[in-house]
Amino acid sequence: MSNQDKGFFGHPVGLSTLFATEMWERFSYYGMRALLVLFLTASFANGGFGLDRETAFTIYGIFTGLVYVTPMLGGVLADKFLGQRMTIYIGGLTMAVGQFMLSAAAIGGDNMEARQFWFYAGLGVLILGNGFFKPNISTMVGDLYDNNDPRKDGGFTIFYMGINLGAFIAPFVAGYLGEKISWEYGYLASGVGMLIGVLWLILRSEKTLGHIGLPPKNKMSRTRLTAMEWGQISAITAVLIFGVIGFLQGWASLSDGAQSTIPKVVGIVGGLYLVISIFRGTEGRDQWARVAVIMVLAFFNIFFWVGFEQAGTTFNLFAVDNTDRMMLGFEIPASWFQAINAIFIVLLAPLFSLLWLKLDRVNLNPKTPFKFGWGMLLLAIGAAVMAVADAISNSSTAIVLVSPLWLTLVYLIFTMGELCISPIGLSMVTKLAPPKLVSTLMGVWMFSFAAGNYGASQMETLSKSMEVAIGQPVNVFWFVAAITGVAALLLFILGPWLSKMMHGIK
Repeated sequence: MSNQDKGFFGHPVGLSTLFATEMWERFSYYGMRALLVLFLTASFANGGFGLDRETAFTIYGIFTGLVYVTPMLGGVLADKFLGQRMTIYIGGLTMAVGQFMLSAAAIGGDNMEARQFWFYAGLGVLILGNGFFKPNISTMVGDLYDNNDPRKDGGFTIFYMGINLGAFIAPFVAGYLGEKISWEYGYLASGVGMLIGVLWLILRSEKTLGHIGLPPKNKMSRTRLTAMEWGQISAITAVLIFGVIGFLQGWASLSDGAQSTIPKVVGIVGGLYLVISIFRGTEGRDQWARVAVIMVLAFFNIFFWVGFEQAGTTFNLFAVDNTDRMMLGFEIPASWFQAINAIFIVLLAPLFSLLWLKLDRVNLNPKTPFKFGWGMLLLAIGAAVMAVADAISNSSTAIVLVSPLWLTLVYLIFTMGELCISPIGLSMVTKLAPPKLVSTLMGVWMFSFAAGNYGASQMETLSKSMEVAIGQPVNVFWFVAAITGVAALLLFILGPWLSKMMHGIK
């Protein structure tokens, strides 16, 4: 793209198309996420599954973890065969169907076996759909800019506003419908939101994106998909949906040994293919050094999301059980607290985007590894504040309901940390990855989110295990603060070395 394209607040006009598409996809995802733990722990009488905290957290962690594993598959298919645009359409349509399956599972009734089947089928379809969608829309944002275009980090920050505008709206719409009216309406709203995002991209892509994201073969000579390619989109979407249904029907008939072995084999084969792809697509010392930077920062990214994703687990139930939610006679739905982070992103992202540009003009813009260090340090501070709020709430024999300002403050600190890491990380991958591996390495980056999300779901269980081992209370929030504080220190120590390995890429 030309550096002269400044049709969207000084950025390429294609950013507006991708901004809105991602906004609606995140509306869909965060609407579902805001309800998931609340729905699983709700009693049978209230339409839920009546699960205990640890079981619900584990399901949440496995789901949100796998959501970030499958982007490696979507990234490879986009790079090698389909292009980003086709994979986004496949992913979006598939996720919409997954949300409708969750809605079917939430309708209720006495047939718990059928409800559980459609629930797990919906989660499986969402996992696959997200794998096709997630890495490729971020890659297309990167393709709007040259690697050393100073607007690139700011462009990803604006794109990140789209993510969080959808995440902000979702709890108010899907969260309210699910908690206050009936669970199925929350999931239904999430599915409709995803369809709106797909339709927006279809209507806007030809005029605003040109050849960006089209299949690799002859993409420079056209701006739209062919009828045959639309047929492929329909066929692959159907295969994904019915593949999940067939898999679940067959999985139950397998022995415990087979159920244990198959995921390990798939993981090993997938890992080997990924390693081979990286070796084939990486050339020269500079490219290998930059790939190494991506891998190191992806490792640290795991620890950031271990702390940050307490929002969907411990924070969510802290809002239910430990927070005074009454305001002027109205009880604030617990899911609405999930919107606080998103509104802070929308408010603060433009300020951070301007901050990086102003610091760049005076040669004070921190290199990417140092931005990661500051983000990790802010997360550690936020977790410590949450530990104080938890101590106040549990300071007596009966739970003391604390002010909602505690959660608000923690989300503010977490948000500032997120803005130092998440959009910067997306931009970093598109700048450092070898040209043949951008979507593949974006999938690797998403895998670090997977590990972090699953780790987040296990932190409360792990802290209880440590209590038993050492015979002393271990507060999960202090535990998170300690882990992320150490990670921040290591990032500041390794920062100069990692910056040097980027070989001139800012």
